[in-house]
Amino acid sequence: MSLTAEAKRGLLRTMLRIRRVQERIESEYLKDEMKTPVHLYIGQEAIASGVCATLRTRDAINSNHRSHGHYLAKGGDLKAMMAELFCRSTGCSKGYGGSMHLVDVEHGNMGTSAIVGGGIPIGTGLGLAFQMQKLDRVSVVFFGDGAADEGTLYESLNYAMLKKLPVVYVMENNGWAVCSPTLTRQCGDNVFHKGAPDRLFSAKIDGNDPELVYETTFQAVERARKGEGPSFIECTTYRILGHAGCVAQDPKGYRDPAEIEAWRERCPVCAYQAKLVSEGVVDAQALAAAEAEIKAEIDAAFAFARQSPLPTAADLHQNLFCE
Repeated sequence: MSLTAEAKRGLLRTMLRIRRVQERIESEYLKDEMKTPVHLYIGQEAIASGVCATLRTRDAINSNHRSHGHYLAKGGDLKAMMAELFCRSTGCSKGYGGSMHLVDVEHGNMGTSAIVGGGIPIGTGLGLAFQMQKLDRVSVVFFGDGAADEGTLYESLNYAMLKKLPVVYVMENNGWAVCSPTLTRQCGDNVFHKGAPDRLFSAKIDGNDPELVYETTFQAVERARKGEGPSFIECTTYRILGHAGCVAQDPKGYRDPAEIEAWRERCPVCAYQAKLVSEGVVDAQALAAAEAEIKAEIDAAFAFARQSPLPTAADLHQNLFCE
């Protein structure tokens, strides 16, 4: 299928928005106003943007600790996200969760889990719930290559294939699980999981190509809507920054600087922007206008977060369950 010019501009804007938000967080993180660990999505923007562009508002996503991109691409409120990073009561999780526990149920973001692989069975369960309730909804699960080491992935895939659940498993393979490269954790350089075609639609693609991500996910989502079962998509990509925090906090020595630079040159945002300029889909004036709008939105979100109230002592007793 071919994307319209409007759809391409939408993909680029989502990628730019995610990138600029991440850059602002990174630049201000050492001020210590954001009282939460952060795991930034710089370098992986094409995946969240391409996947979520295929989804409807009521379709669900589950995510992991590196969830800012997924949250924003699915329509999550930026002000509420920033307030959550500042641990304010106006945050999307009311200040209880921080960066690794974002949620926006209204837009189908059913929450994120900081447990490696923790969102996989939850997303599978959502697919089961949609099927049992005969709802025309799809569940998408985002997880990293480190989660491919967890048994819960195989249990979930098996169950989803058995029950033909409307679940799309999206693995963002950025080559690193914290400081451990794939080759130290897997036999060979392939963590791609391919099932029988009639039970599991599967693909291994370039996760830095937003149009390819969109087209592949579109097939998977349409298959799920028809009741044809789950899909597994491995998107190869790279996290430009470290596992957590900002550049200044990234441990030295575990990655070759040349590797980082090589992937930086393959920046998905820059590459897609250049592609659309060359195609005449966007021009310098439109890009400048988009950048100005995004900057203004980010400024407003940070101001909102800083001005929002902190949780009170009374809030400690909210959302507790006891017999």
